[in-house]
Order: sequence, then C-alpha cells, then structure tokens
Amino acid sequence: MTGKNQSPSDIPDAPDRERTVLAALLLAAIVCNVNFAAATVSLPDIGASFDASQTNLNLVGLGTGLGLSMSVLYFGALADRYGRKQLLLLGMAFTVLASLLSAFAPSVEILILARILTGLAAGMSYPTTLSLITALWADGPKRTGAIALWAGVGGMASVSGGVLAGAVLAISSWHVAFLLSIPFAIVAIFLVASAIPSHVGESIEPVDHLGGILSTIGIAALVLGIGLVFAPGGQGVGITLLVLAVLGIALFGWRQLRAPNPLYDLAIAGRRMFWAPALAGTIAFGSLIGAMFVGEQYMQNILGYSPLGAGAAVVPAALGLVLMAPVSARTLNTSGTRKSMLVGYTLILLAFLTMLAWREHTGYLLIGTGFFIIGAGAAFVVTASSRSLTSCTPIRRVGMASATSDLQNDLGGSIMQALLGAVLAGGFAGQFKEIIHKSGAEHHISHEVTRALQASFASAEHVALGFPRFSGDILEAARQSLLAGSLEAYLIGAVAIVGGLFVVSFGLPAQKKELELREEYAQSDD
Repeated sequence: MTGKNQSPSDIPDAPDRERTVLAALLLAAIVCNVNFAAATVSLPDIGASFDASQTNLNLVGLGTGLGLSMSVLYFGALADRYGRKQLLLLGMAFTVLASLLSAFAPSVEILILARILTGLAAGMSYPTTLSLITALWADGPKRTGAIALWAGVGGMASVSGGVLAGAVLAISSWHVAFLLSIPFAIVAIFLVASAIPSHVGESIEPVDHLGGILSTIGIAALVLGIGLVFAPGGQGVGITLLVLAVLGIALFGWRQLRAPNPLYDLAIAGRRMFWAPALAGTIAFGSLIGAMFVGEQYMQNILGYSPLGAGAAVVPAALGLVLMAPVSARTLNTSGTRKSMLVGYTLILLAFLTMLAWREHTGYLLIGTGFFIIGAGAAFVVTASSRSLTSCTPIRRVGMASATSDLQNDLGGSIMQALLGAVLAGGFAGQFKEIIHKSGAEHHISHEVTRALQASFASAEHVALGFPRFSGDILEAARQSLLAGSLEAYLIGAVAIVGGLFVVSFGLPAQKKELELREEYAQSDD
C-alpha cells in the first residue's frame, strides 16, 4: 500500500503479512530498548574502570535517552515527509556504528558521546515503529492490541537487556555489553527491508527545519540542565542550561505558531485527548526508568548483587509490563483512557511506597514486588497514552503522535533519570560529608580525598583500597550515603506520581465524553 495523505477509511484492519510486519517492527523496538539497559547495569563497572564521578555515571546512563528525546520530534517529521521505512533502516544501521563506538570508548567522555549518538540512532528508529503501526493498522481493537504489544515488548526488552548485560558482565567486561544490540539490529534491517511497505500515508508538506533545530536545542538543554543543577558542583552550568532550555522551547513555540507548515501542530497538541495523556505518560514512564536507574545501583552497591543478579532482579518489571499489556488493552477498550490510567497510576504510586521501605538488608521479595507493581502500572498508562495520542491525530501527522508517544517515554525517562540521579548524587555527597564531619576526621583528610569520597560509590571504593586500615569504615559510610540518596530519589519519584494522578483525574474525561471528542477530531481532520 502506498500513497499520500490517507484518510482513516483508507487503512485496512491489518496489513498484508501482518505477523511478519509486526515482528519486524517489534524487533526494531527491541534493539532500541536493549541499548538503554546495557548502560544502566554496567554503571558500577564503568565507574570502576574510569574512576568516574557519580555525575559522569549519570550522564553515561542518561546519554541514550538524551539523544533520543532531543531528536525525536525532528526525526518524526522527517519520517512523515521522506519515508518512515527509510528512516527506520537508517536508524538501525547507525545503531550498529554507535554500539561499536560505545564498546571501544577509551574514556568516560567518549563513552558519554557514544551513548548520545546511540540515542540519535534510536530517535530515527523507535518512534517510527509506532507511526508505522498507526499507518498500517486501522483504528480499532487490532491496532490497540498491536500498540499494547509494542509497549509491553519495548518495556520487556529494557529489562531483559539488563539481564543479558549482567550475564555478559559475569564472564566478560562492560565493553562487550554494548555489543549486545548489534545482532538484533542486523536481523531487523533485513526484516524491515523485506516486510515493511514504503511510503504509507506520508505527508507532502515541507518540513520545518528551523523548528526541528529549536526543539533539539531546547530539549537537550532541559534534560542536561535537570541532570546537572542538583549535582554537586554543577549548579552554575545546570542553571545556564535551564535558562537556555526555556529560551529554546519558547522560540520553538513561537516558530510553530507562525510557520506555514509547523513541525509540531499546536492545535492538535492542544486537544484534551492529546496533551493530558502525553503529560501523564511522560511522568509515569519516566518514573519507571528513574526507579530502575537508581535501583540497579542500590542493588549492586548496597545489597552486593552481581551485575547479573541486579539485571535479573528487575525481571519482575518486565513481567508486569508483558502480563498486564493484554489486560490494559481490554481495560482501555471497555473503560476508556481515564480509568485505565487511574489504575496504572495507583499501582505505580504503590510501587514507590514499597521502594521507600528498602533498606541495607532488605530481602528480594520486597524488591521484586516493587518492580513487578511498577511494571504493571506502566503497562496501563503507556498503552492508554499511546493509543490516545495516535487516535486523535490525522494519519499525515502520525509521526508527530508517535514522536510524542516516544518523547513521553524517553523525555520522561531522561528527565526522571536525570532528576533522580542528581538527587542520588547530591544525597550521597551530602550524607558522606555529614558522616565525615561527625567522625571528627575532616581536619585530618586532604581536600582531594574528601572530594573523591563524595564523588561516587566507585570513587569511595578506590579511596578504600588506598587506606586498607579504614576500608571497612569507608565502605560502610559509602553504603549509608548511597542508601540515603536512594531514598531521597524515591521520595521525589512518589511526589511526581501524585502530580500525575492530578493530571489524570482532572485532565481526562470519562469514557462517553472521550468517544465524543475522538469523533469530533476525526470529522475535523477529514
């Protein structure tokens, strides 16, 4: 099927070779999500390898999400205009190159750059998978099921990628963990090339390149600013970046109101069934990513889990996503977006309350329960949000909807990971400073050693090796400090979820009104 500016009535219930097409799109989504997990599980080993600060480790973990979120709107528009299949293939090819650069990075700074490039490759690929689902399946139960499967498989890949990376770290180095996505990417290239039709329902409108550049600058500055403003010593740079973000986003909005063919149609974005699910999805999925980011470091550094053990420990989150995906689709079809999201948010809040009970000797039952509940809750929210965004957007602008859906996942993930990571780093440094002060040893420790102790858990371990007589005390202080930072991060996450509950409760209509709005949108888009 080919053509431009399709109307919804032109789309069949499902494409030819439905299973092969869906398998190709899901495999491409898996490639993008596996890349996220490899860095998160490898952070303690990376920190030890480069003697990296907690802020640099946060940037390594953040890099892929940063690259994806800063580019996704621009790349979504390019895909709508020039070819979704073509951009998907290009993204898979760049994933291979970026993974190789990550694996052989000679310094933590090059590794951060490589992770950002990996995110840019994902920006070409991941949103395109959802926009192709929307363009190839008609609005209805089959599309909802495909979107639910896409959301569940993507989340499962994020978690199972951590298990694979942990298994690799058990027998090899972190360098090899970054090569995991390459075989999947190569298979995806062949499947996409052979199974996905070209030029389906694409736009003939020119792309607003200036808007794309402004959106890229604004989002990049926002994510980096949040990641640095709470970090020790990063306040000045963080505030500067946040000011740049406000300026960039304001100029982007000004441009979209005046551009003849805006990159991001603010009239569509202002629809009630667009902005409210987008904001709610951003908070929910971001909280999941942030919780896993902090949780991996908590389990390895405080509980003493191996990388493989820590990767396997978050499998319940994947099970929650996959097992609840069909349930969330049924709830969505029978009860509407608002009720589905309320169920999801209630579960996520319960998960964060569980995480606030984690301590230095917490058993796995409580940890696994927390991860399962947060995964189950995310399944309800992400499925509902993705379906709502794509259903209230015309097919010619579906790249905007899929980019927003992906943006809520990855911008939300980047912001919450940056925020919770910064809170973790700040809490760690503050608690360690207090421990040193209470011990009365601050006048006997050099400034360089004090700074190293407060930089990160890995840095404190290096200091402990140099002072074997005091190594036990140093490591115990490091564990106490990291635990304090973790609990502060989970508390911030819980507060964010309460805010999301207000958005869902007051921003989304009941099912009857939702159906009326969707019909109204469809008529105005014809």
